[in-house]
Formats: sequence, structure tokens, C-alpha cells
Amino acid sequence: MFTLTVTPRFGDIDGLRHVNNTVIPEWFEMGRNPIFRIFTPDLDLTPEKWRLIMARTEFDFLGEMYFDGDVEIRTYIARLGNSSFTIGHEAWQRGELKAKGKAVIVHYDFMEKKSLAIPSEIRTRLEEHLIEEQ
Repeated sequence: MFTLTVTPRFGDIDGLRHVNNTVIPEWFEMGRNPIFRIFTPDLDLTPEKWRLIMARTEFDFLGEMYFDGDVEIRTYIARLGNSSFTIGHEAWQRGELKAKGKAVIVHYDFMEKKSLAIPSEIRTRLEEHLIEEQ
């Protein structure tokens, strides 16, 4: 599991004085970077090197988050298939789960326009962060 601490910015807060729901997907996106580095260590986005596409995302908002407390983003592998995998995300504030989400990522060859099997050395590294959901 990867963790990232986010300090809410003033601009992240909406008129109801809590973190706006549009910010949480951005935080989850930041949480995916360590997983992306397993595939592309320098995060080079050229089609010859970048091999990932996002096929699906979903989010569940479980409770309000506020300006006056850091948020811990937890990111892990929830499912590992042949050419795709699911990333799980959680946002915690003050010891409470406030939001969760998933992103389905496909290992993809942009030049050939087709999915690719995840290489065994990358699969091994992803398995280190596998927390299968019930």
C-alpha cells in the first residue's frame, strides 16, 4: 500500500465549508503516481514509453472532510488481471474513512492500439501492494 498525506487548500473548500467532492479524484490521481512509476519510472508520457490507460473510475463519498485536518490517501492494488488491474483508493481524515474509489487501468500499446499482458517483473511488484477486496 502507498500512502500520501494531503493538506487541504483553502481553494479545495466549498460553500458548505467542507472539501468539495471534485477535489477527491485529484487526490486519488496523485496517489496513483507510485504505481505508474512501477511501469514507467520517469513518468515519460511519450506513446513509445507510456503503457497505461484508464478504462474506468468510480468514487463513493462516505463523509465530509474539512479544511483543518490532513487527509491520508491510501492506494493499493485491488485486483490484478492479465492485462489490466484495479487500483483501490481510500481517503482518511482523523482516523475515519471519508471516501473510497477504484480505477481500472489497462496495460496498453499505443502504437499497436491493443492491450498487453503485464510483464512478470511488473506483476511481481504490483503483487506486493495487492489487497484483494471482499
